Amino acid sequence: MRLTMAAAALLMSGSLLLAQAPAKDTAIFGSLEGVSAEVAKAKAAEWLKDVGKEDAKAFDAIWGADKTVLEKVAETLALGDADAAKLLAEARDPKAPAPTDIPAVFQDSKKPVFFRANLALAYAKTLSGRRVYEEALDTLTLFKPEQVVDPASFLFHRAVAEHAMLKKADAIKSINRLQEDCSDAPERYKTVADLMVNDMAGWKDKDLGWISRMMNGIERRLDLSRGGPTTQDMQKRVLLTLDEMIKKLEDEQSQCNGNCNKPGNGQGNKPGNNNQPSSPQKDSFGGTNGGPGQAEARKFKETAENWGSMPAKDRANALLDRAREMPAKHRELVETYIKKLAQGDGK
Repeated sequence: MRLTMAAAALLMSGSLLLAQAPAKDTAIFGSLEGVSAEVAKAKAAEWLKDVGKEDAKAFDAIWGADKTVLEKVAETLALGDADAAKLLAEARDPKAPAPTDIPAVFQDSKKPVFFRANLALAYAKTLSGRRVYEEALDTLTLFKPEQVVDPASFLFHRAVAEHAMLKKADAIKSINRLQEDCSDAPERYKTVADLMVNDMAGWKDKDLGWISRMMNGIERRLDLSRGGPTTQDMQKRVLLTLDEMIKKLEDEQSQCNGNCNKPGNGQGNKPGNNNQPSSPQKDSFGGTNGGPGQAEARKFKETAENWGSMPAKDRANALLDRAREMPAKHRELVETYIKKLAQGDGK
């Protein structure tokens, strides 16, 4: 049955009331069901008519395809606006460079919210698939889930970006809204959301897991050819944290003072064995005779101070040098990440 204009008007007046609400700083909690295909189609047809780009054949082909409501709306927006079509095409092109700023169209108040919000969601969703989380999140931040045809997709991809960028509190907030307010959210969204929550439950600051997550972020940014100040700062933070962890291990070994052998190791219970180490403490673990230890401290200080001006490969090698001083169980994981960074820099 074809949708009459009167029926479409009635559907839009009720179902799209939230979608057309102005953005506010405070979140609006409650039911966030996706807009039905009929309502979205009517709204898309109305927008297409307003911009003077009616094409019944192309429009019917879009809405007759087996695609999601969001995909159909995005294709309609591309049909009626050349800039929107170009924007989405560039976002989908894996060979195109990742964007470094937010397209001005999303903040153009002269264009209707329906156009800007849903185009932004389609754009951010595509960037998320390419792991361009920074611009995906910045784009979504301009709008509210109430303004799009698929609130569940909005909240899910916002949470994915926040999780990837280690914004734990924000990610949990987005996931809570997804799970509590979006009753029609796909099961795959809910499953991945649960996995993200379980993952974040074990997050701690400046432990080996934190280093691993930071390394993932650094590697991702380098894959996107983003080796600028932000990436350098992340690398420097990892370097400083590695140094703190190494110093802690050195302090523990120093406090041990050769008396840390466990019973049953073949030495600890032997009479007359005072458990003294068989060889002098290595300079790399805080020798007390000065000289090499002080030189190592000066070298680390110089590395940290000159971090921003060092070539990318030298930064990776500096991280690798610090990782080599860690215990084997930690060193292997850290070295794997750092070597991948060094290899990537050589491309």
